[in-house]
Amino acid sequence: MSHHLDSPEARKDARLDITDLYVFRGDEGTVFVMNVNHSLATEVTGVQAPAGYHPDARYEFNIDTDGDSVENLVYRFTFGPLDGSGEQQLTLRVPPDPIDASVTDDNVETTILQGRTGETLHGPDGVRVWTGPAGDPFWIDPVVLAAAGEAVAHGTRFELGEWTPALATNAFAGHTVYTIVLEVPDGLLAPLLAADQRFTTWALTSLATDAGGWRPINRAGHPMIHPLFAQHDEQLGDRLNATKPVADVTNYAEHVTEAVAAVVSAYGNVDDPRAYGAAFAARFLPNVLPYTLGTAASYSFLGINGRSLVDNVPDVMFSLATNTPLSIGLDRDAVARPPKTDFPYLLDVD
Repeated sequence: MSHHLDSPEARKDARLDITDLYVFRGDEGTVFVMNVNHSLATEVTGVQAPAGYHPDARYEFNIDTDGDSVENLVYRFTFGPLDGSGEQQLTLRVPPDPIDASVTDDNVETTILQGRTGETLHGPDGVRVWTGPAGDPFWIDPVVLAAAGEAVAHGTRFELGEWTPALATNAFAGHTVYTIVLEVPDGLLAPLLAADQRFTTWALTSLATDAGGWRPINRAGHPMIHPLFAQHDEQLGDRLNATKPVADVTNYAEHVTEAVAAVVSAYGNVDDPRAYGAAFAARFLPNVLPYTLGTAASYSFLGINGRSLVDNVPDVMFSLATNTPLSIGLDRDAVARPPKTDFPYLLDVD
């Protein structure tokens, strides 16, 4: 899994669980995709997951425009309760600058658009939104996934037994998510960026508290971070979700360094395992996804520039974490509902 059901707090309500974050070039601008509420949740947790989006939550795309891993721009979605047709009212707002996460008064935010789930919505200056159930575009083999968690938890090689890529199956084939697709024209983002037009982004779900504030539930930047480092450390998973990217290096760099160093030591493929672990930590912390405006997205061995809907991120992340070529034996053809090339890019289930 990329980020699916990654911690005890996230599993309490699948509507708040971010399964994946994607950022790529669309028809008319930069596309941000956040997927939540996976159809597998009920089977995994034993609790029937409610449909749709949580009406007491915020769903955010956070954008850092100046390289300090602190959000400068936030696109914030909220949803009303499910109606008789299974749809919800939604509102997209932008908080004022500077961002103050403690602010709970929606009146101080700028409303970009309002509408209903299941519809293509158009805001000012070409902003487009689509929300609703869609096919999960992610793929993973459960045997390799389990081996990844064991290897990083215990500092061993990926132990795959009799498994070979020819036996690979997609654990998420045919499953669905609820998606939030936001397309932002270049003209809205470009003036906020430096000359290189580079920014970083992360997705966040937060739940309203009885005291009037907001409690972070799930945070997603790079894919596969939780399956690698928190699959067998659920407290770490909750901490990763509850803390901010700006503190990631302080909070987690040593843990990531030591874990990756132990794995590559088991493989015996580097002269200085700790230096390799530190390089891995430096590459993926803070846990924010980088992207250059107007370019083709690619999450690959060559470099990380956003994430397209067809990038094979398990192969990339597992190979980098072990310094060894590893394949899960699957590719984009393992998805039952392939993504589209036009808006809203994910294939809905209707």
